[in-house]
Parts: sequence; C-alpha cells; structure tokens
Amino acid sequence: MIQLTNKLTTIDADTLLSTPLPATRFIVDNLLPEGLHLLAGAPKTGKSWLALWTCLCVSKGKPMWALPTAQGTVLYLCLEDSYARIQNRLFQITDDAPDTLHFANLSDSIGGGLEDQIKQFLAEHPDTVLVVIDTLQKIRDIIPETNSYANDYRELSLLKELADQHHIALLLIHHLRKMNDNDPMNMISGTTGLSGVTDSNFVLKRKDRSSPGAELHCTGRDIESRTLELAFRQGPHTWELTEPLTSEKTFLDPEAIFLSAFLKSLQNFTGTATELSALLEQETGEILSPSALARKLAKHAPHLDKSGIHISSNRTRDSRQLHIVCAPCDGGDGNDEKNRC
Repeated sequence: MIQLTNKLTTIDADTLLSTPLPATRFIVDNLLPEGLHLLAGAPKTGKSWLALWTCLCVSKGKPMWALPTAQGTVLYLCLEDSYARIQNRLFQITDDAPDTLHFANLSDSIGGGLEDQIKQFLAEHPDTVLVVIDTLQKIRDIIPETNSYANDYRELSLLKELADQHHIALLLIHHLRKMNDNDPMNMISGTTGLSGVTDSNFVLKRKDRSSPGAELHCTGRDIESRTLELAFRQGPHTWELTEPLTSEKTFLDPEAIFLSAFLKSLQNFTGTATELSALLEQETGEILSPSALARKLAKHAPHLDKSGIHISSNRTRDSRQLHIVCAPCDGGDGNDEKNRC
C-alpha cells in the first residue's frame, strides 16, 4: 500500500447532502460576498471613488444603494495615492469618517510579504470584513512573460486563499484593456487566469468621457449577473443609481416555511435525526425518514439561518448529532431576517 504523508480529506455525497452548511456571508448584500473580487475600469473613470465610498459604507454599517452592509473594520491599501489626496477625497464625501476605516499607501508585493502584512492587520483587528487593494498592479512583481496565465492564476490564488481562510471580502482595483469588446469581462487587463480565480468581477464603464453616466457590470459565483446604471455626482463625489435595483423574486419553498415553523416551536434541540423525525411526527403529523429529514435541513439551511435558526452537526462514535438553536427576537427594526421569530 502507498503511504501518503498528506492524505486527501474527502466527504461522501450522502454525508454532504445531509450536512447543514452555513450560508454565504455578504459584506454588501447580494453584491459583495466573502472571497476575492476584481473591480476593473479605464483610467480616471472613478474606480477609486467607488472603492472609497464602499469602504466608508461598510465601516459605518450604512446601506450601499439601499443594500445592507455587514459593519466591520475595513482596510484600504491606496497604493497610488498620498494620504493628502485620500484626506481630500474623504472631505468631499463625508465629514464623519469612523476610526474603523484604515489606510496604508505602502505595502509589500504578493508573495513578498503582503499576505503576512494583511494577516498581521487581521490579527490586530479581528472584526475586519473588507480589504481593498488599489491597485492590483502595485502589488505585483515584474515577472518575465514566460507563462502569463500561470503567473496570474498563481498570484491571485494566494490572495483568494487568504480571503477564504479569514472569511473576508478582498477587492482588487484593476484596469481595462484599451480594446473594446461586446463582453465587458473580456476587457479586463491580463489573462483569464485573473477572472478564473476571483469569485466576482465588476467592470465600471463610462458611457462616454463627457458624461457622468456609467454602467457597472457584475458577475460572479454567488451573485446574479446584472448591470447597474450609475451616475457620478460631483457634489458628494459618489456613484448613485439612476435606475432602481431589480432582482428576480426568490421563490420561498413551502417546505422551508414548514420546517422553519416546526423548528422555532422547539427553540433548541440536540439529538439525532431519528429523534427529530419522531418529534416532527408527534408535533405535526408529518412522517419523514431520518435521512430524508436530514437532507431537507441541509437543503434549506441557508434560508433557516437567515431566519434565525442555526443548525450544525457533528459525528460521535455512535451517531451524528444535530444541534438546532432558534435565536430569540432582539427587537430590531425588522429589516434583518435574523430578527424574525
């Protein structure tokens, strides 16, 4: 038998279908989740203004285009700007910047110390939710063009691993090619190795140089592909929506509603799927096998989590234990699904 020093860790399909997993956390609701992201645009299109305003909204916990944000510490590496320029931009956007928004205009490069610098910041500020690097090119070493795709993929993989490991959103500001394309994503400078690694890509395109109007093209693994119509307002120096946000209505599965009502009636539960299945039949008359119930809980775990019902599981020597906790109402404003009981 072959002896491996680093054996693969696997999970079988049956276990995966029965294991509740946490919902994707969004830093900006339905727009910017945890992970690695790229915002690209031509020079002087207003990318940095958009990045700074995003940082400000998240650090304050204020909505961005009516989209709720996850408040936390934010790090903005403004590597093409002086502190004086950033200060001037802040004065034009706000007179109330929080101390949870941090800036640095010098950093090491990818693979040359940058990851350790960010990790040190995260250790000192464990509530950090967003890191913005402006621009990507400033943190890259000059590498001979031997295999551009491999270099792009390798460098961004280091940053994605960092974002995933620490559950933060890491947003890279980047440039576009000069050549136009029907697909804005094809205009991102560099090889497809960049967009292959990132979780989301955003392209900011001005309609023309003399117009304040622009389009923000959005695509990603955890967001819907769409185009936001924007206009740059010189007064507040922010990008504003010129058309209301539209989104396909999410069909709320009656099964999820049924499970939510049942689990909230229990408040807390620790036990096996067999025991929970017996409780379900006793309380509602619904008959589900333990395995079928476990799979339904896993399937609807993201919705249940947003509703304040948190499900986890662990395997003991004899069985798999389910742990269910229904968070009590906290008297919030009703906009946060986690406040609903």
